[in-house]
Amino acid sequence: MLKPKEKILLYGSNLWNFAEGMLGPLFAVFAARIGGNILDISWAWATYLIVTGVAVIVIGRISDGDGRSKEKIMVAGYALTTLFTFGYLFVSEPSHLFIIQAGLGLALALSNPTWYALYDKYADGRHRGYTWGLADGESKIVVGVALIIGGLIVNYFSFTALFLTMGTIHALATLYQSRILFAKA
Repeated sequence: MLKPKEKILLYGSNLWNFAEGMLGPLFAVFAARIGGNILDISWAWATYLIVTGVAVIVIGRISDGDGRSKEKIMVAGYALTTLFTFGYLFVSEPSHLFIIQAGLGLALALSNPTWYALYDKYADGRHRGYTWGLADGESKIVVGVALIIGGLIVNYFSFTALFLTMGTIHALATLYQSRILFAKA
């Protein structure tokens, strides 16, 4: 049986992963459509990973040491993800993509270390393997389904429709995840 805050974290994460997973390998197609080449795609993805890596370390340390609420930091990361996901709508050249990727990297850095710390804190200690299996397994299933749906949206509609859908789902995930600020353990 999942605890209330554990459920919020798990289901909010599943929503977020669904939205995030809709773009997946379509990122390269989108980058090419705005004039990006192989090097632009590599630089954009590298920007995301480097910003995420540096910021995860810094934010993980900050969230442990200064008494700030991990819940608030995590929700801020979710909100920032929503903002930058909608930012894809304004990308018209590769340099814009670098800005969006850096912003999404920072957003992930706010969300991930705090989410993991909170999930571990609120998880059922007696069933740790199952608890973490749910988090990992559900995220992979959700992303797999999201990839198919994202491809269908782009194929039959447009990248604009995809980014609007992703941003809306990210906003819903942010609202859902913000429930943790008021829930009882």
